[in-house]
Amino acid sequence: MLDTAIIGAGPYGLSVAAHFRLRGIQFRIFGRPMDSWRAHMPKGMMLKSDGFASNIYDPESAFTLRQFCAESGIEYADTGIPVRLETFAAYGLAFRDRMVPELEDKLVVQVDRLPDGFLLQLENGETVEARKVVLAVGITHFDYVPENLAKLPPELLSHSFRHHDLERFRTRSVVVIGGGSSALDLAGLLHETGSDVQLVSRRESLNFHTKPTGKPRSWWQQLRHPQSGLGPGMRSRFYADAPMAFHYLPERVRVDVVRKALGPSGGWFIRDKVVGKVPLLLGYTPEAGEIQNGKVHLHLRGRDGSEREIVTEHIIAATGYRVDLGRLNFVSTEIRAKLAAFNGAPVLSSTFESSVPGLYFVGVAAANSFGPVMRFAFGAGFAARTLTRAMTKLLSRKSRLVPVSVATATK
Repeated sequence: MLDTAIIGAGPYGLSVAAHFRLRGIQFRIFGRPMDSWRAHMPKGMMLKSDGFASNIYDPESAFTLRQFCAESGIEYADTGIPVRLETFAAYGLAFRDRMVPELEDKLVVQVDRLPDGFLLQLENGETVEARKVVLAVGITHFDYVPENLAKLPPELLSHSFRHHDLERFRTRSVVVIGGGSSALDLAGLLHETGSDVQLVSRRESLNFHTKPTGKPRSWWQQLRHPQSGLGPGMRSRFYADAPMAFHYLPERVRVDVVRKALGPSGGWFIRDKVVGKVPLLLGYTPEAGEIQNGKVHLHLRGRDGSEREIVTEHIIAATGYRVDLGRLNFVSTEIRAKLAAFNGAPVLSSTFESSVPGLYFVGVAAANSFGPVMRFAFGAGFAARTLTRAMTKLLSRKSRLVPVSVATATK
């Protein structure tokens, strides 16, 4: 029986696999490499994370984004030069080739429980038995659309996760709903594509990161607003560098922090593509959408109670992601029924293990347990190191156990 199966091949899955590989932990890893980045985020997008915070992690930091860019002739800086989506996706594939050549480009379509582990069924019909499973599925299953719009047909409404190539919207009218990074990126890129785009947000103002000045920061600025993988500030520094300490906070405090921390904002580089170019309807909440003559009549309500209606050919809900274990349809109902959860997310131990022994979650599904850093690639390093230590201890403990038959025979 295989020791560990890793499901998912984004930054978290690849980082965990790279650590296991160097430490000699037996594993197989399944998934489409960098799928969310290559197939579900819009062409032309740039990452909000700084270059130094956009690595995929191997134990010796032997292949960083900086090194990949240097080898590929791509402009790079730890801060100040945005990382292009295409660059990050290509880096992920290069990391796969160099650090995780074992990756199997196959989907797992079913996970069932066995008495001593798990049974995985692959899309090609192959079955795999594994003692432990690491779920590194990222945001793939958790796109969220408000209930009052979710019943609109897919040709008229879609989630931002569904759009990589925006060319289909050229010359068409589109309404983007949301005020965060995905919404702002889409609105700006749709405008550049030639769409008649509007942005609707319940927020009364839009937030953007501050553009780096390139000047050295004073010691006082560094003290009050220290840099971190999640941006400047004492809280961001804590979330980025102390996820294990975060884990020991009271559960309700953790969930509340994850819900509120690092709220909706766009990268500094997207401001000029949106402000003054894309019509903005701020302070409005979508209440309902109805179809007339093949178009959506979207009904909005303002903060002051006023009503407004706009007509569009398509709505893109850039309304984020909500972890909901019930949406992991490839995991058997038996396993899901036994998973302890709070607010839809799995309750995890300090080693990322769920209430089902041998089943681990990393990435966004672990955010309620280890903090906002799990929503970003930057958290993959901590997750990989923590899991590797835990697996190494388990294997070491197992190797020290002497079978009863052998012990009896030596007496």
